[in-house]
Amino acid sequence: ATFALALYLAAAFAGQRERSLFLPGETSAGHHQIELACESCHSRFGGAQALQEACVRCHGEQLAAVHDSHPRTKFTDPRNADRVALLDARLCATCHVEHQPERTLAGGLTLPRDYCFRCHEQIAEDRPSHAGAAFDSCAAGGCHNFHDNQALYEDFLLAHRGEPAIRPEPRLPARLAPANREKLLTASEHDAPARASDAGAIAAWAGSAHAHGGVNCSRCHGSGAGWRDDPTLAACDECHEREAEGFRSGKHGMRIAAGLSPMRPALARLPMKRDAAQRELDCGACHGVHETDTRTAAAEACLGCHDDAHSLAFQGSPHAALWRAELRGESPPGSGVSCASCHMPRRALAGGAVAAHHDQNANLRPNEKMVRSVCLACHGLGFTLDALADDALVRRNFAGAPARAVESIAWAEERERAGRESARREP
Repeated sequence: ATFALALYLAAAFAGQRERSLFLPGETSAGHHQIELACESCHSRFGGAQALQEACVRCHGEQLAAVHDSHPRTKFTDPRNADRVALLDARLCATCHVEHQPERTLAGGLTLPRDYCFRCHEQIAEDRPSHAGAAFDSCAAGGCHNFHDNQALYEDFLLAHRGEPAIRPEPRLPARLAPANREKLLTASEHDAPARASDAGAIAAWAGSAHAHGGVNCSRCHGSGAGWRDDPTLAACDECHEREAEGFRSGKHGMRIAAGLSPMRPALARLPMKRDAAQRELDCGACHGVHETDTRTAAAEACLGCHDDAHSLAFQGSPHAALWRAELRGESPPGSGVSCASCHMPRRALAGGAVAAHHDQNANLRPNEKMVRSVCLACHGLGFTLDALADDALVRRNFAGAPARAVESIAWAEERERAGRESARREP
């Protein structure tokens, strides 16, 4: 304990670069960006409970929003004391131990893949459909997730059975800004000082949502002696608090939230474009500091950095064809599918506005999180689960048809029939 405390204190007072020397091992894909912000997870004198509180600070809101079939209350219930002896899921660190890359699986899991077996050894007796299923296949695509079963629980599966692969009128919610009550500004009405009056920047601003909403240069840059050529993120926060909060919770902004330098593609573990390696990610990295073009930010900006197979396949995908048709005005709003359509899904807000949610973590892993928030707007549930479970199809950015059918809906129907037959036999 004394050595651990000494190690923590040494890391706490070291600079960011020096802190890497004190890392006990590589962190998981979800946390590696903030691994040098030790205090994000660790407190000086905290034990297991302090670590648990750190997990809940970041992930508690998402866990509270899902259909969690393994809530903490299941394991704190005295009637389930035997379950705690098998798997103490009251603590996140029981299943997710950082700095142990040799046993870290997808989602930061550090238990063997067949951990479900500990509690569900007799599952085939209750569900004959599961007889012969491998115990390391429970979390396969379209089956079960330990925390989030929003798109996989039986009632939901049964409610969406028999749906067509593509809905008759596939539409995502169209973006809808709040009603504008301010004056439309023109280029001649800018209030930038003469030394900062760049004609190109002013022209871009004049055609942007900012000028159309009455937001002049000084609103972001400051005025007089307080003018800043490069406004900080605080300037965006003033009007876009909701978007900024999502940004800091997601992959792009989590380093800033932890007090570290901004994320750069060079720090990512996914393949990234070499010429974008040192680009610091803030609001302007995607939107442009004056144009605020959400169409560019929705796909073009993403492809300016991301170089993995799924991203590279987007331009040749059916989704991209729909997106280009919408941009050309050949199809209605919401019929196109960009990168942001799936990874920053639109949601309705108070006052009738519809805006993108800037936290990719909200529906990125596991990918079934996208089912309710995105996929079902255009596709039936059966086709959606089949597509998301097909890794090769995902890499092709959904160009083609799923290679196999996930049996989740069929199994739910079989269980429903068995229940009806059992009810008929009862006196």
